[in-house]
Amino acid sequence: MTEPAYVTETRTAYDTVAEAYAEAARDELDSSPWDRAMLGTFAELVGKTGSVGDLGCGPGRLTGHLASLGLDVFGVDLSPGMVSVARRTYPELRFEVGSMSALALADGSLAGALAWYSLIHTPPEQLPGLVAELARVLAPGGRLLTAFQVGDERRHVSRGYGHEVSFDAYRLPPDFVAGLFEAAGLVLEARLVRAPQEPEQVPQAYLLARKPG
Repeated sequence: MTEPAYVTETRTAYDTVAEAYAEAARDELDSSPWDRAMLGTFAELVGKTGSVGDLGCGPGRLTGHLASLGLDVFGVDLSPGMVSVARRTYPELRFEVGSMSALALADGSLAGALAWYSLIHTPPEQLPGLVAELARVLAPGGRLLTAFQVGDERRHVSRGYGHEVSFDAYRLPPDFVAGLFEAAGLVLEARLVRAPQEPEQVPQAYLLARKPG
């Protein structure tokens, strides 16, 4: 099957910027108490109940953070370049190249799934299938936490982290994402929308959901 163009473009872009992205994002959690609060809540709710996937893990900074909070966590990312950086930076953790739309994971195998700004490169009309895949790999009682930029538009990115790139990013309405969760059989437990912080241009949203059971 031919790979969708948006998947190829996203992989190529993140392979291109992997090293620069990792350096730029390395200390972002230090300046975002909102991010730390949501990740900490997620970690406390999941606890020692099973394995956690950081899906769209990039250079692994949040995989490492969740591990420091006591979770049994591994990372998956579309970009081999990002996975290479993550493996080098966190050699004690497991990272695999893979697609969120077709995870190489058994049904109900995860106690938690993190999709941190990793839904934003999939066209909205394709998101129902992706969210259904995330729900598939969650065990009953498992949690899904996602974060994304608020809006309702497609943005084409032609330059990032000092490199020429070409890919799309989507700002999403929180009600739309909450509806995707509900359609996939998940129960929304928390929703937070916060004001933008420099250099952000729009509000940011966090949604936390649970798989019934």
